[in-house]
Amino acid sequence: MAQILDPIPAEQSTKILCCYVNATSKIQVARISNIPNWYFERVVFPGQRLVFESPPEGYLEIHTGMMASAILSDTIPCDRLAIKEQSSDPLETDSKSGEQDFNNNSVGQSIKTKTVDTTKPLTTVGCGLVD
Repeated sequence: MAQILDPIPAEQSTKILCCYVNATSKIQVARISNIPNWYFERVVFPGQRLVFESPPEGYLEIHTGMMASAILSDTIPCDRLAIKEQSSDPLETDSKSGEQDFNNNSVGQSIKTKTVDTTKPLTTVGCGLVD
């Protein structure tokens, strides 16, 4: 995943893919400040998912926005936010039996359907005023 602005410094040999979700109703600022020669800061709106790359030793600071200020509300180690990158082939399977099941079993068979007339007249119930 390429980060267009402020790439990870060249002296950082390893990097991990991370994900943070703002599960609050407030705007947050996510910042990594413990990596020398690197500036990472992003605004994360309520409900938004932030996917980013970081050195494994990075710490993500979460600053929650208040009226004209922000409060440091959390500090999360980036290795706890790491996600596994998927292969480029979405149908790739690790097990041979899974491939056989996909090719030979019910996935390729037609679905048996039964057609039934479901159109029936509506019946209405009368409502009366009771004193």
